[in-house]
Amino acid sequence: MSTPAPADNTVRELLLLMPRLIGRAKRMRPPAEIRSLDLAPRHLSLLSLLLLDGPQTVSQLAEQLGVAPTTVSLIVSDLSRKGVLSRREDEDDRRRRIVDISPASRPAISQWLSPGARAWRRALQPLTPPQRRIVVDTLLAYEAAFAELSGEPPED
Repeated sequence: MSTPAPADNTVRELLLLMPRLIGRAKRMRPPAEIRSLDLAPRHLSLLSLLLLDGPQTVSQLAEQLGVAPTTVSLIVSDLSRKGVLSRREDEDDRRRRIVDISPASRPAISQWLSPGARAWRRALQPLTPPQRRIVVDTLLAYEAAFAELSGEPPED
């Protein structure tokens, strides 16, 4: 019997690890205050950016999320109607709106999403910046390859 290639061993480890990671993330139930809002993954990415980076414009959010501004506008409108986000006029350019997590929702959003950010910080802390970039680039390459090989359309 032949010995598996080192890459095969790594693939095996990752195939066993990924379902555990996904399962653990799915078990992170939102706090009761926001549980009824039916938040989807697209909401979580936007909320994470606002939690980590603070208030931003729709254009800034769209650029960071890699989606069209109209997509972000729809998400922002949806979450604003639900009271999760607030919008205010940009003092530097009154035509633009600044989006942020509403003060009433911030504690629940933070309670829900902060453990994931803290876990990533702890896991990445011992790595150098170039090593961290390799981790992110590898996950992005995996996502792209998975989408291509499974015939999924690109996300937007």
